[in-house]
Amino acid sequence: MRALTIHAGATALKRLRDHGLHAADVRVIPGAAGGPKGLILNPLDRYLFGEWLGRGTQTVHLLGASIGAWRLASACLRDPAAQLARMAEDYIAQDYEHAPGKAPLPRHVSEVFGAKLQEHFAGREDELLQHPRFRLHVFTSRGRHLLRRQGRWRVPMGYMGAFLANSVSRKAMGQWLERVIFSDAREPLPLALHDYRTQQVALSIANLRASILASCSIPFWLDAVHDIPGAPSGAYWDGGITDYHLHLDYGSMQRGATGDKGLVLYPHFQKTVIPGWLDKALKYRHRATAHLDNVVLVSPHPDWVRTLPNAKLPDRNDFKAYGDDLAGRTAAWRRALRESQRLADEFAEGLGSGRPIDAQPLV
Repeated sequence: MRALTIHAGATALKRLRDHGLHAADVRVIPGAAGGPKGLILNPLDRYLFGEWLGRGTQTVHLLGASIGAWRLASACLRDPAAQLARMAEDYIAQDYEHAPGKAPLPRHVSEVFGAKLQEHFAGREDELLQHPRFRLHVFTSRGRHLLRRQGRWRVPMGYMGAFLANSVSRKAMGQWLERVIFSDAREPLPLALHDYRTQQVALSIANLRASILASCSIPFWLDAVHDIPGAPSGAYWDGGITDYHLHLDYGSMQRGATGDKGLVLYPHFQKTVIPGWLDKALKYRHRATAHLDNVVLVSPHPDWVRTLPNAKLPDRNDFKAYGDDLAGRTAAWRRALRESQRLADEFAEGLGSGRPIDAQPLV
């Protein structure tokens, strides 16, 4: 049984079949939201950022939402393999005080998680922002109208409005929530952002940790982050709300220094790319589009996933399923993390070899 599957858009598919995949081909790497599901990619991340991408010399843009933002920010630090391993262990070990039978208070979760980001990034902001090759772009969702500030009634009513607007169209949801990207100031994103209401802000020492915290702030689970330095005032939530899997117009990428648009390498935990968090139930929005023509998506094979604990990827429902059994949950997640070393090994043996690859079309 193979653990890794490879899907590609039309342009990328031909390139893989003719020439294989080389580190120098990659210009963009997205990191999806998805909470604990992202843990399954950790050994692959450690191989990509700690070894394989070092074979190229080009600038690589890293686009992250929620756990994807934390993953990719960790990859920008010195010794990325060690930093990514630390990030995975801290994510697995997270534990929050709570009343019996109750979920932890959002304010408490925000405080504890914010302190963890402080441990990871405080004093190392320059190291990340001056990486010689990587350019980080942190995706967040900024509230508008009722959602411009957090409040007891504002949040549920505002998100109900966003849900109803999104059921009409993604662009309509922009009346309630806009995409705000905190981007490396040295180079803009090399692709168009015309698909959804968007603002871009320069990523800086002053807003790095706040933007990552905001990008991971799931509504009702964590508090919103308000008034991030250098950005428009307001409440900021999880980047996955507007950009769950970062289904962006990668086909619009500008040509690089070599005259080639290059490829998007997308380590993902599933084979479909869902635009926004509120689109999860809207199956017709899950289909691949021309925006993904130059995307190479690597993901775990569903049959292999069924060999993991509980026959699935780690997910947020495990917090409820395991309840106060912290040892049981962390043991299951650590086993899944160990098993996922196969994803990295198969990438190194196949995709990373530079040989022609018979990938499957994106669906």
